[in-house]
Amino acid sequence: MTTLFTGYRLGDLAMPNRVVMAPMTRVRAAEGGLATPSMARYYAQRASAGLIVTEGVQPSLIGQSNPGTPGLHTDEQVASWRPVTDAVHTNGGRIFAQIMHGGRVSHPDTTGMRPIGPSAVPAVGEVFTPIGPQPAPTPRALDTAEVPEHVQSYAEAARRALDAGFDGVELHGANGYLISQFLSSNANLRTDRYGGSPANRIRFAVEAAAATADAIGADRTGIRLSPNGPFWGVEESDVPDLYGALLQELSRIGLAYVHLEATTDEETLLGMRRTWPNALVMNPVLPMGPKQTGRTEADHWLGLGADLISFGRAFIANPDLVERLRTGLPIAPADESTYFQGGDNGYLTYAAYQHAA
Repeated sequence: MTTLFTGYRLGDLAMPNRVVMAPMTRVRAAEGGLATPSMARYYAQRASAGLIVTEGVQPSLIGQSNPGTPGLHTDEQVASWRPVTDAVHTNGGRIFAQIMHGGRVSHPDTTGMRPIGPSAVPAVGEVFTPIGPQPAPTPRALDTAEVPEHVQSYAEAARRALDAGFDGVELHGANGYLISQFLSSNANLRTDRYGGSPANRIRFAVEAAAATADAIGADRTGIRLSPNGPFWGVEESDVPDLYGALLQELSRIGLAYVHLEATTDEETLLGMRRTWPNALVMNPVLPMGPKQTGRTEADHWLGLGADLISFGRAFIANPDLVERLRTGLPIAPADESTYFQGGDNGYLTYAAYQHAA
């Protein structure tokens, strides 16, 4: 019988369990998008996960969404990540870098540049900047000839990720960022080959995945998706057709996994499970919603055919989450006020479960 604690082989990786640490923005990087010793400790503390997926890592300066996030587009950034991946591997773990291009979810005060997007349509809401939240600016719509540069930024960051010691990468195709913006029917108003029909709206995602797979191998490449997700004002029409077509194209590339968020109804998600032939990572609850993933939700989706289950917020305050899930120990709550404040408080200050003497 398959359980959370049954081993799984993902490409060349032998995973001791089916628990995935989901990517979570923690804004602890140093100036210049450098990873830090604290980040090495943070990820190493959680190396008992079958797989760690890092916070979103920008593939270019213009791809940076939030201040305080790390990058993978300079030699200095690559060097700064090596102690992180070394620490995780020393503790017996496996780690993928999530490559996240923010697209229109950015600000000139963060990058020094006007954000870009598929169309000149601003995100809904305020974006984080060095001086605090500000209204999302109107992005500059990419010319058709410029699109391949941003496709290739994912592949270049993936090459750098392997140089930095990562075991693979996950493309962030969810939550209203650049790939998600191209999939959208209201952020993407293009009339060229990248807009309009589902076949055109999936093109950017498919090209980014294909370029990354060519760069580092499909067995080292995954993608995260949030079908019908409401983030940053993104809307998607023709969701079953859109994601059915996308998964068919991604299956031809042979990606290692698709990482789905529970942003639509279960029937649609199950249809995607049937379409997708390779490993499925399922995040069973709405990201940043009222519930956190627990054992009940994990077991439910394993029973529905998911191969791996991702846990987000539960990993923040529980570096030993795998053991707590295995033995039924309480899951400690995290202090939400420390999520994005920087520093080690609320980052390295959570301990493994202390048994009574």
